[in-house]
Amino acid sequence: MARLTHQLVATRKRERRLSALAGLAVVAAVTSLTLTSCTAVSAQDDPSPSTAGAPSASKSGPPGAADGVLPDHTSAFDTSLPGIANLDPALRKAVQQAEQAMKEKGISMQVTTGWRSKKYQQELLDKAIRKYGSKKKALEFVAEPDKSNHVTGHAVDIGPTDADDWLIRKGAQFGLCQTLSNEMWHFELVTTPGGTCPPMS
Repeated sequence: MARLTHQLVATRKRERRLSALAGLAVVAAVTSLTLTSCTAVSAQDDPSPSTAGAPSASKSGPPGAADGVLPDHTSAFDTSLPGIANLDPALRKAVQQAEQAMKEKGISMQVTTGWRSKKYQQELLDKAIRKYGSKKKALEFVAEPDKSNHVTGHAVDIGPTDADDWLIRKGAQFGLCQTLSNEMWHFELVTTPGGTCPPMS
């Protein structure tokens, strides 16, 4: 009898521990979903877009929509977003034409980054310095704010890979060319429509 009582007590203790662990798992899952949701919402905060000639950027905190941060699946037609609105108008039009042509071919295209504020560009450079261990090495991958064509609105990064491949082959129809040999996603308006793309740097 004592043995059965001991087993019953041990079983109940195990059940309570399992119940507590299950409760913690639920709390962790809810917390994770909440944080993910908050991050997604903050990435899409959209202050009034600025004009291409005088882009505004957030003053404090991490770069946000006002600095050119784009949400996933951004179209070149999403001109309410500063990252698209502040692109050079001729570049934006060429990318829109390319996106439309891809859509007609069943290829999905998104602008992963377009115009960036100096703050946003500096953060990307700082991250690259931490990743590669020196500014010299980081500059092989990320330009300084004063030298970035993203900051001037004259460059876009495109995804996914199928869209990049199509633009590398067909982009010159719209004047768009891959300009950096180590970035198949980076395009600029550097030729006339139907022209020849210059050598990459």
